[in-house]
Amino acid sequence: MYFTDRGIEELTERRGEEEVTLSWLAERLREFVDLNPDFETPVDRLATWLARLDDEDEE
Repeated sequence: MYFTDRGIEELTERRGEEEVTLSWLAERLREFVDLNPDFETPVDRLATWLARLDDEDEE
């Protein structure tokens, strides 16, 4: 398990049953970056990766 998996596991345990929209997630990511500007690049990369997941199917 990677160190970062702890946060993912906590997210699954605490909120795994919830349904959210991508708009809601985008707002939470914006809030996070506003509070933690040093994480702007990784959050942007994650958001871009999520946005382009289906692109692999089109190749």
